[in-house]
Amino acid sequence: MGIRIALAGNPNCGKTTMFNDLTGANQYVGNWPGVTVEKKEGKYTRDKDVTITDLPGVYSLSPYSPEEIVTRDYLLDGRPDVVINLVDATNLERNLYLTTQILDLGLPVVIALNMMDLVKKNGDKIDVAKLSRTLGCPVVETSALKGTGMQDLLDTAIKAGKAGKPAASELRYDDSVEAALSEISSIIEGRVPAETLRWYATKLFEGEERTITGLKLSSSDIEAIGAVRDRVEEAEDDDAESIITSERYDSIVGLVSSAVKVSRKGMNTTQKVDRVVTNRWLGLPIFAVIMFLVYYLAISVGTGVVTDWANDGISGDGWLYTGGAAYEEALGVWEEEGVGEEPDPAEFGLFVPGLTPVVSDALSAVGAAPWLQSLVVDGIIAGVGAVIGFIPQMIILFLLLSILEACGYMARVAFIMDRIFRKFGLSGKSFIPMLIASGCGVPAVMATKTIENEKDRRMTIMTTTMIPCGAKMPIIALVFGALAGGNTETTWWIAPMFYFLGVIAIIISGIMLKKTKMFAGEASPFVMELPQYHIPAAKTVLLATWERIKSYIVKAGTIIFLSTIVIWFLMNFGVYNGQFGLLDPEMDGYIQYSLMAGLGNGLAWIFAPLGFGNWESTVTSVTGLVAKENVVATVGILTSLGDVGESDPSMWSAFALMLGGSAPAIIAFCAFNLLCAPCFAAIGTIRRQMESAKWTWFAIGYMTVFGWVVGLMLYQFGGLITGELAFNVWTVVAAVCLVAILFQLFRPMPNYDKKNAKKLAAEGSAA
Repeated sequence: MGIRIALAGNPNCGKTTMFNDLTGANQYVGNWPGVTVEKKEGKYTRDKDVTITDLPGVYSLSPYSPEEIVTRDYLLDGRPDVVINLVDATNLERNLYLTTQILDLGLPVVIALNMMDLVKKNGDKIDVAKLSRTLGCPVVETSALKGTGMQDLLDTAIKAGKAGKPAASELRYDDSVEAALSEISSIIEGRVPAETLRWYATKLFEGEERTITGLKLSSSDIEAIGAVRDRVEEAEDDDAESIITSERYDSIVGLVSSAVKVSRKGMNTTQKVDRVVTNRWLGLPIFAVIMFLVYYLAISVGTGVVTDWANDGISGDGWLYTGGAAYEEALGVWEEEGVGEEPDPAEFGLFVPGLTPVVSDALSAVGAAPWLQSLVVDGIIAGVGAVIGFIPQMIILFLLLSILEACGYMARVAFIMDRIFRKFGLSGKSFIPMLIASGCGVPAVMATKTIENEKDRRMTIMTTTMIPCGAKMPIIALVFGALAGGNTETTWWIAPMFYFLGVIAIIISGIMLKKTKMFAGEASPFVMELPQYHIPAAKTVLLATWERIKSYIVKAGTIIFLSTIVIWFLMNFGVYNGQFGLLDPEMDGYIQYSLMAGLGNGLAWIFAPLGFGNWESTVTSVTGLVAKENVVATVGILTSLGDVGESDPSMWSAFALMLGGSAPAIIAFCAFNLLCAPCFAAIGTIRRQMESAKWTWFAIGYMTVFGWVVGLMLYQFGGLITGELAFNVWTVVAAVCLVAILFQLFRPMPNYDKKNAKKLAAEGSAA
């Protein structure tokens, strides 16, 4: 029999870092049965018989959030062999609250006193032996970040798991509370396992409905327990749940004051940094500068040697490692004079053929049908290649975001945004999914489950995917190139601008929606532990980056792969001379007869007011609903430039030409595709989280209409400013939309409760 270890602790206590260190690549990530809370399991790298389960980070085992319920049920009903409870040694009082609850569960427990390196750095001292004696379980000093103490911790945990001896805490409450718990224990004795008797007695004393219902107590037992509770509540002049909370903290404070000696040296490094980065006036500008730098590095710097190398080789002609200058000179002469055959790069130096010519030659060698060659080369390789070529930029983006998360800065951003959001009736909890959405919209939507307020949760689901995710990055890169052309040095601000467009759109949407009856109400409270700043562990950062990149690659290999086949089919099949079938690509203008052209022409009128009313740009937006990467993939197929990728000037020019070379139209195109309904995968997740088809359609409709309106205003007003457009009917519509948005933004918050009260009073009078 193997050993099952549960890893439990507060958020930001170093649990994920420790889990990654202990399990390495031997991890399984899924969802707990029946809920969308992430479940992580892994095998210990030094002993495959040891399974480690990383439980969701929680502050307590009260059944108020899905994370708390999952953690509690697994510990109480799943009964792991041993629990490793991670405790942030720099914040013992807050972390030990969860510990006191875990100790009541009657399980073998080992305390991992994490971040001890920071404690020692601050000059503080912790009496580990006293902690262990009082808590009734082994306490091991660790530093998950530096990987110290891991072996000792696991050896201790395995030994405790094999022994099967529950923790025996010496922490006790006030005599009156202990007497009450003893009375309740005598009532339920024999109905619950002996080792969990104190847990159930405490929960029944608190009057927790989940426990009362689960034990199926008789009415006489419930009355007897209620009498005990009432007696103590009357004596203490407080409710039972608050009494237990106070008793837990009193016992923790007593333990910490006797076991911890704090060095008084003024502010530590974290506090000094926080005085600047969380400053009321400087916090937001600093965040804006940091995100500008992140996107500048990912888009501007990423669109360089590495991306060009990927585009040239993976889906292009190949790599020319030597003689590049001579080849470029010969190619330039050939393009100017147009005489003879195009220069062969293989004649100028070391040349390695790329995927496109290799596959094309292989298909020709086996005598594959022309349509099959076209499907593979012009469809699959061109479409998927246009997306794969973006991976280097994504690696840079996700690497930088992972570093910001791991060092503790992103937790501060949520704190900063909570201060701003709360001014508009929103919660800082809504910003957590938005941070996750910069990687992918699917886990971002899933992250909204932590928002207890149903109205806030639905509103966050409806808006969080407006943040540019990794799949939208190719669109931004393509638009950046089309607008900047070759002048990327002075137009570096374009790419970050679209990130903040998403942030602004979410804030505007939140304010407008909050002033409707559907979403009115107080914002849910936001409590978050701010971790100490630290240098991120390379392993943690690389694993987080890899997880995001892997999901992107998997999507490119499945959804994008199938999408390119469908797009190729729609482009190469159509009706010509009354006959449906495969169109001849040698025929001039053959694509005008394709199913794709028919679909685009049928929907083009919707996007004409936004400046991209031709069928090519229309179908590009439509295919983006399947997966946002399809936007670039479709452009690659339509322009036959999929092998060069979205970072190549030829793709920029072709895309700009597709939109008539109009800068306002290009900006409107990008805005619509960033803000409208997300990909099918995210829509499916929205459906599961909303648990309502009506709300799902409302969310999709709102995002799409909002994106269309923003695109309309950008094109119409931008066109007037640049002189591309004359004043027209759609300019009036754009002006009306702007006025309506401003009215909803600045009108006072309606008092719906007062209106409902008047309505109820009127109904009462009528009755």
